[in-house]
Amino acid sequence: MLVLERLAGTRIVATPAALDRAIWPAGVLVLRLAPDEVLVTAPVDGAAVADPHAIIVSEGGFVGVWVAAEEARALLEHHCEWEPPASRPAFAQGMVAGLPMKLWFEERRVLFLTPAPYAHELVKRLF
Repeated sequence: MLVLERLAGTRIVATPAALDRAIWPAGVLVLRLAPDEVLVTAPVDGAAVADPHAIIVSEGGFVGVWVAAEEARALLEHHCEWEPPASRPAFAQGMVAGLPMKLWFEERRVLFLTPAPYAHELVKRLF
């Protein structure tokens, strides 16, 4: 059964160099949304980033679901117009089934993340 979970994370905007040098807690995903922005899949504080001007805010605006790699491949072949990355782990973002999506690819599973207002549409269009 599909279980969507709300992401309780942190969004950080800082210099690219500060983000490159940051030390993140074990077991979290750090998704590089832009050269100067990351989405961390856990609450973190400013101690991780050595940039006195960093913007660090709690992020609760995404929902996600882990999908087995083979099922994810089939879904993306049918609903994605762009080529997913071949190597793993990898992060990609773009439209999937007409929805804005962030994808974290691992060897055995893929995390599908979309803004929370699209949660119903994610289930309806993909699952």
